[in-house]
Amino acid sequence: MSIESPHKIKTIAEFHALRGLPQPKHPLISVVRFEDFKNHPAKGTEMILFDFYAISLKRGMNHVYKYGQQEYAYNFNNGVMFYTAPNQLLSIKIDDNTNHPKGWMLMIHPDFLWNTSLTTSIKKYDFFDYTANEALFLSEDEEIKLNQIIDNISQEYKEQIDAFSQSIIVSQLETLLNYSERFYQRQFITRRRVNHEILDRLEELLNRYINSDQLPELGIPSVQYISEQLHVSTGYLRSLLKQLVGQSTQQLIHDKLIEKAKEKLTTTNLSVSEIAYALGFEYSQSFNKLFKAKTRQSPLEFRKQFN
Repeated sequence: MSIESPHKIKTIAEFHALRGLPQPKHPLISVVRFEDFKNHPAKGTEMILFDFYAISLKRGMNHVYKYGQQEYAYNFNNGVMFYTAPNQLLSIKIDDNTNHPKGWMLMIHPDFLWNTSLTTSIKKYDFFDYTANEALFLSEDEEIKLNQIIDNISQEYKEQIDAFSQSIIVSQLETLLNYSERFYQRQFITRRRVNHEILDRLEELLNRYINSDQLPELGIPSVQYISEQLHVSTGYLRSLLKQLVGQSTQQLIHDKLIEKAKEKLTTTNLSVSEIAYALGFEYSQSFNKLFKAKTRQSPLEFRKQFN
């Protein structure tokens, strides 16, 4: 199926029908195997929006898979995980040389989580917020652990549903998500080169932005703006910076502003108000407050040390 606008999939049953699968055993949760698909995406680009959560593990994938703002266009020898929340866009580009992937896909409708521990806590997992996410690359041992959990979930919802089924499945799902969180933290370390490239680009971006003459018009850069420029999500960037430098994106932006403020206080005769304006602050009081919080001195007290 080649389409130009996103295909919105409202129910799990609708996705089963799209891929030529039997009706799901449960309307709100399903585990499917890519090998069982009767209808694979046709040549071209397929864009899909789900109304439910989807977690997938793929192997042997050589088509271009756009996940958030990242494109993955090479063959995965080990398993790679993707996590999408409702209304996140997936884009799949298929050509004549595309192999069909192996692996599984877990779909969970938000209604299944209603009145459980995951009703709101599922939002704490940053990888569901990765609209420019980094996919999760698994080791062989990690893949085995997650496959075991998926087998447990699949077996539980396909058996006779009783009063314990939902809580058992939710418990298994929490275990899956917690392992995913652990493996993502490992990935921040093992993919250090890629992550340091992001830090280098962040440093260059902030320096270029803050040293420009457009701060009065543009204002202080927002976390959202920085993330978009780096083609990563705010959640992924926050997790990455916390792991590698122990600071948030906002803290790094503020540090750069204070560094520039110190330069202006010591090398120019601009007033504090003029410096605040030049750095994109709407009010000089906000600049004074941030400067004192960072240096334990007011801007004037700092300047006096150099006069």
